[in-house]
Amino acid sequence: MISRRGILGSAAVLAGATLVSGRAQAAAIPEAPMMTSPKMQPPLVPKTGPDYQPVVTLNGWTLPWRMNGDWKEFHLVAEPVVRELAPGMKANLWGYNGQAPGPTIEAVEGDKVRIFVTNKLPEHTTVHWHGMILPNGMDGVGGLTQPHIPPGKTFVYEFQLNDSGTFMYHPHSDEMVQMGMGMMGMFVVHPRDPKFRPVDRDFVFVMSTYLIPPGTSTPKVAEMTDFNMWTWNSRVFPGIDTLPVRLGDRVRVRMGNLSMTSHPIHLHGHHFSVTCTDGGWVPESAQWPEATIAVPVGSIRAFDVVANNPGDWAFHCHKTHHAMNAMGHNVQNFIGVPKAALAQAIKKLAPDVGMAMGTTGMAMGEMAGMEMPMPDNTLPMMTGTGQFGPIEMGGMFTVMKIREGLARDDYKDPGPYKNPPGTVAHAVDADGKQPPRQENAPAQPNHDMKMPGMKMPGMKMP
Repeated sequence: MISRRGILGSAAVLAGATLVSGRAQAAAIPEAPMMTSPKMQPPLVPKTGPDYQPVVTLNGWTLPWRMNGDWKEFHLVAEPVVRELAPGMKANLWGYNGQAPGPTIEAVEGDKVRIFVTNKLPEHTTVHWHGMILPNGMDGVGGLTQPHIPPGKTFVYEFQLNDSGTFMYHPHSDEMVQMGMGMMGMFVVHPRDPKFRPVDRDFVFVMSTYLIPPGTSTPKVAEMTDFNMWTWNSRVFPGIDTLPVRLGDRVRVRMGNLSMTSHPIHLHGHHFSVTCTDGGWVPESAQWPEATIAVPVGSIRAFDVVANNPGDWAFHCHKTHHAMNAMGHNVQNFIGVPKAALAQAIKKLAPDVGMAMGTTGMAMGEMAGMEMPMPDNTLPMMTGTGQFGPIEMGGMFTVMKIREGLARDDYKDPGPYKNPPGTVAHAVDADGKQPPRQENAPAQPNHDMKMPGMKMPGMKMP
């Protein structure tokens, strides 16, 4: 939950990212809100200034601010944190204000922002405002555009937000370690004109990856390719929040990628248009329909979709290993190998501990029956259940739940979708007879696929 605690107080030593105004030097540093809950927090509705539809951060929150004259002031605290990736697994990370990633920063085009950054890490740091156009001395590249922020010190960044859009923030100090430990966050700048591309619901998250060996809790940061935890806002399925949406809503989903690889993000049941990148808004004439969009490394992609198809729709990365947890990359493939022969061979090598597994695949039906013990603080490779059984996913996977009758500001999980009669795939007898139709099933178009000379086992051809 959000709490406020003073960090250094008004007597704190204040240095500038560059030479800063006397106003900032004279003003007391604002308190730093903290968040401990991994649950998605309600949107932070603005009480002053231009109106806008606030974003909702998956398993995250928006950083509160205060007005000081005509400056909007925020306070970030870089510090070690413990982040629950999903129930049953926690990781020792670095982040901001109690979480990794840090809170989303929201403001409005034209705002003047003053962002205090207190360093409670064991090494120096900076903050780079990714994709934003600002004075060179506020860009946050340690050694190049500013001194590094030493441990225990507070720097301040001041700049005006001249462009609306979707951006990120992250360190430009010891990046391999600091970003590898989870230091990142999203920065959303709303258009000053509320009539510019309005939406009914606005979601945001940032993607990151970690290598956390089973039974441990601290990432190995000296890694480039062999990750085993693929996260949205440092959460994995089944720990990632669902996206509750009213039927008919226009929905925006903003995705940042600060991992080491691209992610093809796929939404079931809908087509959407990419509307924004970290370079700005995509002109309507340049948009095209998609169901999957690749989000490159160090980039942002935002898409708009009209939620006109009710149901529980999968939303995930389409790289199959990215939708799994604790991936064991050295697991051998025994599909098709006779289980008895394999078991005998293993028994000769390891008579006390050997066992055959995976001979018919890795589905949860076979794996669940083994009841294999797992190391502490380790998630199953595939997990989660739905109303029809195991979902067999992990990593970058969640569900967009589109429902009729949700209240405008209702973001609670509405539970499983109640499918209309006759609209769920079901088993039939494969005896060559016309399968019985479900009651009230919608009619399907007749596709004539007769081909001369084609014969298939079990299929009767006229």
